[in-house]
Amino acid sequence: MKEKVQAPELRFDGFTDDWEKRKLGELTERVTRKNKDLVSTRPLTISAQDGLVDQNEFFDKRIASKDVSGYFLVENGEFAYNKSYSNGYPWGAIKRLDKYENGVLSTLYIVFKSTDVNSNFLVTYYNTSVWYKEVSKNAAEGARNHGLLNIAPADFFKTELKIPTSNNEQEKIGAFFKQLANLIALHQRKLDLLKEQKKGYLQKMFPKNGAKVPELRFAGFADDWEERKLKELGDIQTGNTPPTSDSDNYSLDGVLWVTPTDIKSLVISNTAKKLSQVGVTKARIAKAGSILVTSIASIGKNTLLRMDAGFNQQINSLTPTSENDSYFLLTQSEKWSEKMKQTAASATMQIVNKTDFSNISTYVPVHKEEQEKIGSFFKQLDDTIALHQRKLDLLKEQKKGFLQKMFV
Repeated sequence: MKEKVQAPELRFDGFTDDWEKRKLGELTERVTRKNKDLVSTRPLTISAQDGLVDQNEFFDKRIASKDVSGYFLVENGEFAYNKSYSNGYPWGAIKRLDKYENGVLSTLYIVFKSTDVNSNFLVTYYNTSVWYKEVSKNAAEGARNHGLLNIAPADFFKTELKIPTSNNEQEKIGAFFKQLANLIALHQRKLDLLKEQKKGYLQKMFPKNGAKVPELRFAGFADDWEERKLKELGDIQTGNTPPTSDSDNYSLDGVLWVTPTDIKSLVISNTAKKLSQVGVTKARIAKAGSILVTSIASIGKNTLLRMDAGFNQQINSLTPTSENDSYFLLTQSEKWSEKMKQTAASATMQIVNKTDFSNISTYVPVHKEEQEKIGSFFKQLDDTIALHQRKLDLLKEQKKGFLQKMFV
């Protein structure tokens, strides 16, 4: 008799039956076919985002042996379990081959196909963490061996899954998450395309090494750009840290307090910690419109302040003069970062001090109007990228929430 289990918190209308426990071996069939006739020469690997993918594309090099006749031949729609554990995948990863007609995998993988369970449901099931406990129960004592989990195929197929008794419910769950995965992939492609477009514009709208004008310009501007040092473009400061032992220096709703870990986007409007009015008197404050650049250890992370903020000693700030446009300089700061990393690489300690930062040279248009047009163009592009990133993050969070509530 199959063991019944309580159904998940969230279900589609019309389904009320308990779910049941089934062994993986009852729902699937192991695949051990070898690639002896060299049906495929495409070596596969598992990607967290894309599932089973071409190893040559993923690693940008071939890792598999030249002779793949002894590898498993995997057909489209079949699953593979990679027993290697990695960050975010403590018990390995199980993915289905969707991108290609076939491919080959090392015999260290466990390959199988669904026989008595909806394939899309199974894909989603292995995107959750509910199967970790079963694998951990069946893994041998001392489960780690040279990066691989010590679980035999026979024990792997003994792992129990909690699934709907109704094939229709399996299909609905599988189709729902497949549609959600396709939507996430669509937004990811749009985001990647926008980032590639920005990369192309950065190359064409700023002078290349040795050039005094960019390849691509707005109409009406023809003058050479000028080489300037950063200290000529604005006021430069290195931050400091008010004593953390004195709680009076910090508050929940004071002036922004920026450390390198707070620099996660091109524009900062909030931070985890704030300065009190007492703390402000002890800190160095950069004005709104200033550009912050990390200068110790994590070199060259850049952001623009929307409001006044204090910042610590791992950061240099540039507050542009009225003749220079903040967003233009923020966009150009990616080039400063490259120079800073080169400077830091030759030093004993990974640091770019205020003097070295101040003397970084860069090219700027002689007319502020050209700076403003370039800055405005990239701000609009960055805002679009940020919007797509937020949509993508929201979809991923929604998927995470559904996975938690629609499985037991």
